[in-house]
Amino acid sequence: MNICMIGTGYVGLVAGTCLSDFGQNVTCVDIDETKIAQLNNGEVPIYEFGLGDLIAKNVKLGRLRFSTDLEKIVDQSLVIFLAVGTPESEDGSADLSVLYQVVKQIAGCMNDYKVLVTKSTVPVGTADEIRRLMRENLKHDVEFDVVSNPEFLREGSAVGDFLHPDRVILGSDSERALAIMRDIYRPLYLLDTPIVCTGNATAELIKYAANTILALKISYINEIANVCDLVGADVYQVATAIGKDRRIGPKFLHPGPGYGGSCFPKDVKSIVHVANSAGYDFRIAKSIIEVNAAQRQRVVDKARTAIGSFEGKTVCLLGLAFKPNTDDVREAPALFIAEKLKAEGATIRAFDPVAMTEARKQVPDIVYCNDAYGAAEGADMIMIVTEWNEFRDLDFERLKKATPIPVIYDTRNIYKPEKVRALGFQYLSTGRP
Repeated sequence: MNICMIGTGYVGLVAGTCLSDFGQNVTCVDIDETKIAQLNNGEVPIYEFGLGDLIAKNVKLGRLRFSTDLEKIVDQSLVIFLAVGTPESEDGSADLSVLYQVVKQIAGCMNDYKVLVTKSTVPVGTADEIRRLMRENLKHDVEFDVVSNPEFLREGSAVGDFLHPDRVILGSDSERALAIMRDIYRPLYLLDTPIVCTGNATAELIKYAANTILALKISYINEIANVCDLVGADVYQVATAIGKDRRIGPKFLHPGPGYGGSCFPKDVKSIVHVANSAGYDFRIAKSIIEVNAAQRQRVVDKARTAIGSFEGKTVCLLGLAFKPNTDDVREAPALFIAEKLKAEGATIRAFDPVAMTEARKQVPDIVYCNDAYGAAEGADMIMIVTEWNEFRDLDFERLKKATPIPVIYDTRNIYKPEKVRALGFQYLSTGRP
């Protein structure tokens, strides 16, 4: 089957590559000529574990290609995946302007039946609007179907998530389209992956509902951590205990400086907007947004309390990506912290294994260092903000020599307090006495 994947961001590039690994003929299309040239030259424009090897394998087998020629690839393909960006608008809604522009282009060059599949995260009602735009812009009297197929990929483990998903959601009222989609995902069906078929609106809402409840778990455990700070309890033990309850589960019960990335922040805001548009006040989702914003500020306040005024102080930030194993710094807590500390007069020295190039684009006026020890040189406080594996086994003797006042603020709780304090550091963490 010939498949066109429009968009070569995290979702499009991972999804297109993995579908080619299923044995499909996939061409990833993008208007960014530089990015397509990179991919055709064997370069991967994003950092995602295992993706480069999978791209190289399927390009060599002739199942994966990259192009800027939308009209040609649409004409050759039966199934067209839409994986373009749907960023947050000023009012919190998803900006679908690029998606709808692409839909109009597809309609203008279709000569036979196609299945349009929304892989982008989109609000309820998007499939209906795609159908309307298609009918208005078709140049030929041809049939088409629209399928909602939301992604549930975690950056840093997206390849594994696509190849071994918890479930596949297919939203459509067309049995013809669903049969084609089942054929595409047949390798997963053979692995007993649940394939859930729904209407378009239900499939669209499932994505937002999933991300909102995951963001809720993160915000909830951060609130519990804040209570632990005040009463002398240990959030790690609390999270471990409640995570043993099968009704709750242990995942996403890890306190820290708040969630970030490209999905949770905009998706929670978007579901609030969807609810408001339908006349409903989604108070829990609003509270999640408020708690997450407050958690980031709480990290800044806690650091200030530990070392006094930031004026004239140097702070080392270890980790800039919003999570490990990715170079994505969108809505990253570390960048919020850096900006706040700079505004209060601090000098920021930072290190991240892969995200510094992206971080420089947003926060150019901090000192980027070659490793953790260089970043710690002369620092009044070392803050661990992203839990990269290489930060889990730091040489504390080297750190102590580098810092005039050995203070470590481990926002992610990757160390045992008694171990670090025994080495002569003042140690702060999240929700632990």
